[in-house]
Amino acid sequence: MSGTFARIGVLGAGAWGTALALTAFRAGRQVTLWAHEPEVVASLAAGRGNPLFLPDIEIPAAIGMTGDLAPLGQCDLILAVTPARHLRALLARLSPNLRPDTLILICAKGIERDSLKFMAEIAAEAAPGAVAGVLSGPSFASDVARGLPTAVTLACADETLGRRAAEAIGHPGFRPYWTDDVIGAEIGGAVKNVLAIGAGIVEGLGLGRSAHAALIARGFAEMSRLGIALGGRAETLAGLSGLGDLVLTCSSPQSRNMSFGLALAAGEAPGTVLAARRAVTEGAETAPALIELARRHGIEMPIAQAVNAILTEEMTVPEAMERLLARPFRAEAR
Repeated sequence: MSGTFARIGVLGAGAWGTALALTAFRAGRQVTLWAHEPEVVASLAAGRGNPLFLPDIEIPAAIGMTGDLAPLGQCDLILAVTPARHLRALLARLSPNLRPDTLILICAKGIERDSLKFMAEIAAEAAPGAVAGVLSGPSFASDVARGLPTAVTLACADETLGRRAAEAIGHPGFRPYWTDDVIGAEIGGAVKNVLAIGAGIVEGLGLGRSAHAALIARGFAEMSRLGIALGGRAETLAGLSGLGDLVLTCSSPQSRNMSFGLALAAGEAPGTVLAARRAVTEGAETAPALIELARRHGIEMPIAQAVNAILTEEMTVPEAMERLLARPFRAEAR
């Protein structure tokens, strides 16, 4: 493994993958970007950028473009930026090409529905010769692609590898902060997507800024309860990958999850909204697994449960809201 992580492979050329390829390139690295979609490969290879996922952003020709997984095996560091539901299959395909102990930073946020496992656990199973870490935090792809200041959490149990990776992809406009709390970073990223759907519903119903702030605060309490129960640390959950990402994702329709909640509040059916979208709305994918995981650990998550009930159409938006507001009064710390 290279001591400087000079060669970086990006697995997935959606908006976030393309933005991370750009930021790694700005950090002075040799970058290879892999795309599943042939039209994205062709457009980037022809110098036309990525209009399908990240329009109006110029992509330097020096960023290598491929539809073949094999070239990523020569990279020192892999950024896995594929939707959570596809991560296991793609890493299993990539694994035979990887050199031993290659660091894979998981940039997907979610929980596998059948196994209830987080992404780093899936990476360890699908690519057992690699080392898995997590990159997560408050970061819209368009901001990162444009070079606007962004700070994220880089979680890796091995401090030496984690700090080297932060140096490799970091620059003044993109600041990774290392932690060894991988599960804490993953929980923040997964839970905030579900809560952001709720924030969109609150916004869409016109319930006011006070209700919006209450949802973020009480949602953070839910995130913290689950995170600590699963071994995460409070300071990680209160950091960039937890509270930071929650505030961003709950505060702008630029978030796919919040915009999904806005559509639900307007009376659109969940399946109809999702079917019309090309990009994955991770909160909708994560919600059922999150609720089951919380149930198994005896963790109460009423906001997340209400969102899931709306997604499964067990409740209408007004019914779910009425049930939340009718909950018994209790101590804030519980």
